[in-house]
Amino acid sequence: MNQQTAQTIWQSTLVALHGKVQRPSFDTWLRDTTGLSVDDSTLYVGAPNAFAVEWLEKRIYGVIEETVEASTGKALEIRFQVAQNGPLAIAFQSPAQVSPTHAVASSLLPTHDGVGLNPRFNFENFVVGKSNELAQAAARAVAREPGRTFNPLVIYSGVGLGKTHLVHAIGHVATACGMNVLYGTAERFTNEFIQSIQRGQTEDFRQKYRQVDVLLIDDIQFIAGKGQSQEAFFHTFNELHTANRQIVLTSDRPPKALTLMDDRLRSRFEGGLLVDIKTPELETRMAILNSKLEALGTYMPPDVLEFIARRVYKNVRELEGSLNRVLAYADLMSRPITAEMASQVLADILLETRRHAVPTEQVMTTVAAFYNIDLETLTGRRRDKHTAMARQVAMYLLKEASQRSFSEIGRLLGGRDHTTVIHGCSKVVQGMEGDSQLRADILAIQERLQQ
Repeated sequence: MNQQTAQTIWQSTLVALHGKVQRPSFDTWLRDTTGLSVDDSTLYVGAPNAFAVEWLEKRIYGVIEETVEASTGKALEIRFQVAQNGPLAIAFQSPAQVSPTHAVASSLLPTHDGVGLNPRFNFENFVVGKSNELAQAAARAVAREPGRTFNPLVIYSGVGLGKTHLVHAIGHVATACGMNVLYGTAERFTNEFIQSIQRGQTEDFRQKYRQVDVLLIDDIQFIAGKGQSQEAFFHTFNELHTANRQIVLTSDRPPKALTLMDDRLRSRFEGGLLVDIKTPELETRMAILNSKLEALGTYMPPDVLEFIARRVYKNVRELEGSLNRVLAYADLMSRPITAEMASQVLADILLETRRHAVPTEQVMTTVAAFYNIDLETLTGRRRDKHTAMARQVAMYLLKEASQRSFSEIGRLLGGRDHTTVIHGCSKVVQGMEGDSQLRADILAIQERLQQ
């Protein structure tokens, strides 16, 4: 028993569960799980999100417990936990792909390859729209010629919009070309750096991060304010950049907004190509949902798909999670998929979205304060360049934060018609594509609103 790994046990369990659980449920809730660790009494299993943990515990815990006991010959308690950044997952293979006598051997095949890349994140399944087309094009260019163009490449956005997906896609292409690729998070970089000092293995640490062709670091903002970690990364960056080795970073904000980041690092980040990913527009959200349905091999009425796409708009993870929830409910309760049913199933998510919507008054006062004008001026008739920019930014943020109609926003801003608001929002969107200062300003205002 002690010689069996958690991954081996869980892989054997998945093979058995594949014949016991309906395919939509298996694909939605079980396929992306992984064995984390095991002791004499408990098997710990990682799931991709909290909703999956809840579903597995409440819906099919008994079936899983029985299957684990049949696989191991011992009764084990099963504990599920969220493990998005945890130990490496094990690739599931159905009984059609592997016979039971080879289940243990096949369980040693990792879902992530040797450099920590997730095989699900590739260019082929990345849905492109107006919100992310520049970032995707830049990522493809870097993947084709790493170290020659756009070095470093910095991709920034809010959570769940596809930064990590693109980084992994770059890594897959580079790995396929025979390059030495290393992927990790800034938090891992910091932890490994601290451990190398404690263990007297700083040279091993340097060799690991500096003898690569492509270095991919997620969430670089994590090292901001950490003096020694920034110093270590500064020297790593310099050595790789001087040798024309590709560096790709992601962040939750543009480098200019990383106020606690060392100026030397921030200037180096800004010397590369900075691209952002915005919240996906309706068309892209629809395309993402259709792509997910195609991957699952299932169907959803177009009106229900549009219902989800219109009401879940903050990020891709929440969008896909909502789709999974509706599909699972329909499967488990044997209910037809309708917009009314989707509204019931997603009621808590939709309520939470409305609850966290920023009040319109707060948006307007925050924008006015940022541009150092009063609310009366913002909603008044002044047309100087500074006031006009503040007003257009207010239009854009009101649309983003409150999802109000253009006509409603026009009334809030001094009785302007909807065409003026549409023009103002378009000006801001177009301006952000080429004006890094405008992007930084809007991000700073959004951070104030969130606080």
